[in-house]
Amino acid sequence: MAISLYSYWRSSAAYRVRIALNLKGLGHEIVPVSLAPGVAEHRGDAYRARNPQMLVPFLEDGDVAIGQSMAILEYLEETYPDVPLLPAAAGARARIRSFCLSIACDIHPLNNLRVMQYLQAELGHRDADVRAWYVHWIHEGFRPAETFANYAPDGEFVYGDRPTLADVFLVPQMYNARRFDVPLDAFPGLVAVADHCNELPAFAEAAPENQPDAPRDRA
Repeated sequence: MAISLYSYWRSSAAYRVRIALNLKGLGHEIVPVSLAPGVAEHRGDAYRARNPQMLVPFLEDGDVAIGQSMAILEYLEETYPDVPLLPAAAGARARIRSFCLSIACDIHPLNNLRVMQYLQAELGHRDADVRAWYVHWIHEGFRPAETFANYAPDGEFVYGDRPTLADVFLVPQMYNARRFDVPLDAFPGLVAVADHCNELPAFAEAAPENQPDAPRDRA
C-alpha cells in the first residue's frame, strides 16, 4: 500500500516530511488538507476523525497512522533505513536531533499559523507587532543554530557530507524566514546550507510552490 501524506503546501512541518520522503526515494501520495482561513479542512469532521489533533502532517503507511513531523521522520528512519538521514554513531545522532528540536520546539511552535492568527484576531496585535514577534523568534533560534552546527568542510550540509534530518528541518524554516523578510546576515552558514540543499531535486520538489495544492495564481 502506498504511503499517504496529508499535507498543506505552506506547512513547514509537512515540508520536512516531503523532503525526507524524497531523499529516501519513497513513493507516496500527497493528500492536500487546506489550513487556509475560511476553508480550514483540518477542522472538518472527516479529518478530525483521522487525526484528532487536526494538524498536518499526518502519515498513513499500511496499518500505521501517525502525526507530528518528528515522530513521522523517526518512523521513516527506522522503517526505511536504506537511505539513512541519521548517522550511525549515537553521539552524532543526538547532536542532529538536538539541532532538529531547536527548530521544532523553540522556533516553529511560536511562529506557526495558529499562533500568528491568535495574536492578530484574538489579541488584536497590529501586523507590525506580529512581524516583530516572528523576526524575534527566528533570530533567537537561528543564533545558537549557526554556532552549534557542525558544517561539512565544503559547507554544503549542516552535518557531514550528505543530507541529514538537520537539513530537513533547516530548509523549511529558512523558507519561512525569507517569506517574512527576516534579516539573515548574521547566519551565513545556515543560509549557505539552505541554498545548496534547494539545488537538490529532493528539496526542490518538496518546496511549497511545487505542491499540488499551491495556488497557481500567486504573485
